[in-house]
Amino acid sequence: MPASDQGVFPDRYQIIPRVLVFAIDDGRVLLLKGAPAKRLWANQNNGVGGHIEQGESVMAAARREFQEETGLELSSAHLAAVVMIDTGEPIGISMHVFQATAQPGELKPSAEGTLEWVPFEEIFNRPLVEDLPKLLPIVLNWHPGEPPIFAKYSYNKSQELHILWNE
Repeated sequence: MPASDQGVFPDRYQIIPRVLVFAIDDGRVLLLKGAPAKRLWANQNNGVGGHIEQGESVMAAARREFQEETGLELSSAHLAAVVMIDTGEPIGISMHVFQATAQPGELKPSAEGTLEWVPFEEIFNRPLVEDLPKLLPIVLNWHPGEPPIFAKYSYNKSQELHILWNE
């Protein structure tokens, strides 16, 4: 089927594709604490990730974003979750969440924020991005070979996050 038959029309719901990687190692997860001047999630911890570029596969984007933001290469990466984020606008977000392992090496400084390997038992003592208290335990308990988890995020009129699992 040619590209012209793919049904891309401006009046249809569209999504911005993103990746989010949680690298784990010996009971620890790599978290990025957003820089104080960061527009989104300043001083809050999140995984490593970003946008999928045009022409890039989901896996290639995960590997690229991880390398750009950490200086490390991924040894393995497994799709653990797919989250559709309804922004209430004609354009939403599709977030592909990976559980991964990284090759050994030294973390590189980044304008994005500070990287740290955080022991699992200390995760919830950190300021986390709003969805992480619910998403991160699911991703950390997911095992390669299992089907990915599906979720839908939406916001009520007060802009409070609502999560539906396996939607």
